[in-house]
Amino acid sequence: MPDVFEVLGEDHAAVKDMLTVLEETPGQSAGATADVLDARKQLAQHLVTESSRHEAAGEQHFWPAVRARLGDGDQLADEAISQESEAKEVLAKIDKLEASDPEFDQLIGEFIPAARQHIEFEETRVCPGLRQALSGAEARELGEKLRKAKEHGPTRPHPHTPANPAVLKTAP
Repeated sequence: MPDVFEVLGEDHAAVKDMLTVLEETPGQSAGATADVLDARKQLAQHLVTESSRHEAAGEQHFWPAVRARLGDGDQLADEAISQESEAKEVLAKIDKLEASDPEFDQLIGEFIPAARQHIEFEETRVCPGLRQALSGAEARELGEKLRKAKEHGPTRPHPHTPANPAVLKTAP
């Protein structure tokens, strides 16, 4: 059973790969073909789905554990959830646009550095302390909770839904 850090690491690696592909493929403004634009839209939709599931699972299980187990957990969780809320707003807009819309490229350009910054925040500011605070069994249990929550999590961002674990369990 993977622990919480392995689950997060896999999610982060997948998102980083998607960001790189979006960054390296031409958009509408660079004269991309219809096929390339279609592929960018499909990848963006996959990014929206995976990010939505990841963030909802984190709000249900990861951030409550950070709050409970780290002395500065409230501050770390609040900062991360603020970053995630901004990302949800952008992802909700991206989800509604076609890749041929100039705003699509602009929003992807905003999202990429913000997503990388958020991943770095989790990996460098949150995970080291949590790794020290959790036993191996607790880390595996939390990893399993995240994995299960992602399976049943929302597939679209809900930017106006409060970051409340009980509310998130009911979001489509």
